[in-house]
Amino acid sequence: METKKKRGLEIEGYPIEGLSIAGHETSGGLPAYVRTRGLEKMSPPTIVVPTVIKESVEKLFEDFRDIDRSELNHTLIGLDIGEEFFLKKDLKVKAFKTYHRIPSQGYIVYKVKQKLKPEYVGLPGDEIKKLKFSGVEITSMVTSPEVAFTGDTTSEFIFDKDNGDVLKAKILIMESTYVENTKTVEHAKEYGHIHLSEIVSYASKFENKAILLIHFSARYKLDVIEEAISALPPPLAGLVFALKEGF
Repeated sequence: METKKKRGLEIEGYPIEGLSIAGHETSGGLPAYVRTRGLEKMSPPTIVVPTVIKESVEKLFEDFRDIDRSELNHTLIGLDIGEEFFLKKDLKVKAFKTYHRIPSQGYIVYKVKQKLKPEYVGLPGDEIKKLKFSGVEITSMVTSPEVAFTGDTTSEFIFDKDNGDVLKAKILIMESTYVENTKTVEHAKEYGHIHLSEIVSYASKFENKAILLIHFSARYKLDVIEEAISALPPPLAGLVFALKEGF
């Protein structure tokens, strides 16, 4: 018997099955996404959207239910920039500011761990237990940015002082609408997007282990994208990859 694969994000063995993060530009496809999951007998997803569009997305689902007669079971979460939502006790998502022609935001997924506070390191186990049972807070929360997703944005997000973790996430998924010289950086900025040459210019800013580029202009054929990525100089060579389907 064929087993259907789960669709979702996986971070070092932590599957986040059924998590969807969306902004203004992708919210229109959410009802179809939820409907497909239902048809495939998958669990209802958790969907994170900007708070400013949450009400509109709810109405979108209601309208789709009227048309399609589907239940469209899901959990819809609205986040403002800087707000966090725990997906499970050891994973959380946080919204960060991006820069587009309309209000926009990206998301970071963090791994969360409880770490013994330095002052208690080295104490015998029975003493640590006594402290814990007496109500002493012996651990502190430690987070590590695992995956960051920008959505549509200009390169300004790179220089936002509050976005440091975006550039340190193990995997950064970011847009690169334009990849060759028929369109300029100025054109990209005007339309709220990023040119690949900007990524090259700001290469030293990225501390990520891998960068996955998305949202390429529909004018590009596959070979143009592949050629542009293969020509990237160090330190980006071997670090940057292109998602050529679905975006």
